[in-house]
Amino acid sequence: MAQGDDTSPVLPDGFRFRTADEAGPEAAVRAHLDAWAPSTYTTESYQGVRQTAGYRGDLHLLVEAPDGTMASSTIMWLDEANRTAEFEPVGTHPDYRRLGLARATLLHGMHLARAAGATQMTVACLGAPGHPQARGLYYSVGFREFARDAPLIKTRTERPVGQGK
Repeated sequence: MAQGDDTSPVLPDGFRFRTADEAGPEAAVRAHLDAWAPSTYTTESYQGVRQTAGYRGDLHLLVEAPDGTMASSTIMWLDEANRTAEFEPVGTHPDYRRLGLARATLLHGMHLARAAGATQMTVACLGAPGHPQARGLYYSVGFREFARDAPLIKTRTERPVGQGK
């Protein structure tokens, strides 16, 4: 694929792809905390993630900024039996948003997932009207909607339905 086409990952000058295996646990945790603040994620939480079936540090992608900040990250969960890869979570440090880092990470990840045997990729998206940027990002790299979760709510009532005063 030619550099710059719609499927080639392009990072701004000075940025580079890393993996959690390369960057280490502290960098992976910091990337998460920066992207999803406030968060209670810890090094201990990350150790639990690393022990989860399907986790591979070589498929936990980070984008390192020129100053060493891990500016964007995603974990790809490879299911070899079903030949699928799920991107979850996908996030970018607030100071580095709107630079194309998440898009480049997704495209780079899809290349790696294909090389690892995946034929289908999925991502869970907060695609509700309140999160159009996330939905737009995923559509921009070729994802399409195939299912929609419907949030359900139960309200508390003073008396059971169907019973009078």
